[in-house]
Amino acid sequence: MQQRREREAHARSFDRAARIYDASRPGYPADAVAWLTDGTEGPVVDLGAGTGKLTRALIDRGREVVAVDPSPQMLEVLGERVPEADVRLGSAEGLPVPDASAGLVVAAQAWHWVDPAVAVPEVARALRPGGRLGLVWNDRDENVEWVRELGELMGSGDAVFGDEEDPVVGPPFGALERFDVRWVQAMSLDGLLDLARSRSYFITKDPGAQAAVIGSLRRLHAEHPDLAGAETIELPYVTRCYRATLGG
Repeated sequence: MQQRREREAHARSFDRAARIYDASRPGYPADAVAWLTDGTEGPVVDLGAGTGKLTRALIDRGREVVAVDPSPQMLEVLGERVPEADVRLGSAEGLPVPDASAGLVVAAQAWHWVDPAVAVPEVARALRPGGRLGLVWNDRDENVEWVRELGELMGSGDAVFGDEEDPVVGPPFGALERFDVRWVQAMSLDGLLDLARSRSYFITKDPGAQAAVIGSLRRLHAEHPDLAGAETIELPYVTRCYRATLGG
């Protein structure tokens, strides 16, 4: 019960950092979006759409998108950034869409917040027969030493959940397929600091702890031999993609 309350507090924390989230979080590489959407037709429900990082990419591929998120603050930014989207307040446990109305439901950086026991049948309800669920995460590549140190300093180990594990889906969906894309995001030091500020495990710290994190990241940037005060920081990512077909 305590872990559930902490998880919910982390999920709600994004209300306080919607614009920083939008400015600092990476988008999704074209190869990942292509794999998630390949072979699907009809409207897409972008579940946990946030400020529209994936929504934008889906619309640019010519898809009709219903963007769903429980945060009015995040959806306000999404509406500004992606005015073509049909924006609706809701969650994976209560999708604001009719039965069998979507060909694809996607969740970017979001499935670890849901209750699969409720969300899986709800997504199945929203999908047409043979429709697909697609899940995607951008993970920093912590096989790189300075990136691993970055995660430790940001306090990612303080999180009360782990989004690095394979997701839970199960029936009535078939087996999960996986596809990884490696890529690099170029950013400034200010962008790196905002990336830290956008994480739930940072937002939920007290101001003193937040200041200590920012100070430690400035030192990492100034002193680590792989960074050495570089004007442009190249942050490596592995984008993990999963898909499963309804009834597959």
